[in-house]
Amino acid sequence: MSIDPQELKQILSAGLLSFPLTDFDGQGNFRRGSYIERLEWLAPYGASALFAAGGTGEFFSLTHAEYSDVIRTAVETCRGKVPIIAGAGGSTRDAIAYAQEAERLGAHGILLLPHYLTEASQDGLAAHVEAVCRSVSFGVIIYNRGISRLTPETLLRLAGSCPNLIGFKDGIGEIELMVSIRRRLGDRFTYLGGLPTAEVYAAAYKAIGVPVYSSAVFNFIPKTAMDFYNAIAADDHATVNRLLDDFFLPYLDIRNRKAGYAVSIVKAGARLVGHDAGPVRTPLVDCNQQEHEQLAQLIKRVGGR
Repeated sequence: MSIDPQELKQILSAGLLSFPLTDFDGQGNFRRGSYIERLEWLAPYGASALFAAGGTGEFFSLTHAEYSDVIRTAVETCRGKVPIIAGAGGSTRDAIAYAQEAERLGAHGILLLPHYLTEASQDGLAAHVEAVCRSVSFGVIIYNRGISRLTPETLLRLAGSCPNLIGFKDGIGEIELMVSIRRRLGDRFTYLGGLPTAEVYAAAYKAIGVPVYSSAVFNFIPKTAMDFYNAIAADDHATVNRLLDDFFLPYLDIRNRKAGYAVSIVKAGARLVGHDAGPVRTPLVDCNQQEHEQLAQLIKRVGGR
């Protein structure tokens, strides 16, 4: 069932979001069967939407054919349970091709990931976003991250020219910029926190009017991820602080040891709780045995779920 862009905006304005891992076998090929099992396991926990083939799902390492298989599988598995937002990115023509394929396969919208490699002016970024938005009719959420960094002025322009651009996700973490965007754009967009391990920033982002975020740890401790989100929503500072101290801050100590571990540590967590998604693909590398053991202790500390 299709979802109108404004309906999608409403869905994304509350609740917890997450990015399912993409399952690979020992040779690094997409493993459809366990991906289905993963989605069936996660769907009942209550996420507002799942982002298939997103950053945590290693969009950047998928071929076009694999991307189609991942999105098709996610849509078919989660139909009637939870909306599926597909990742899309790369060059403008690639991003359009991904977006159109996701729409054809029945996804409910896309998260427009950063373009590849080159720096770009605000005019060039705006033209890129406009081209993608005009190529599809479903909702588009833009991801401010890396070399794709839009200003409030550019976003105002895009808000006027792209009716189906309904969301803004921040992966930069500059509070001044985020406050400026939130104040200038008002309710035109739904706003999502998108920094790695977003729980650490959740209270601060809620205070500036961005209460929704995507959780990577939902992939292996979904109940704890939902408990943390509910504690943030209820201003339950005791629970928030306990989970930060017991899990999230020591988790960051492991995650920050190597570039790319924001994905690798999530795959390690899934492996430890019995939902192995296989190895990461290069240029990422997997966590080592000692890091697996340290993460296992943290998972045990929060009840393993």
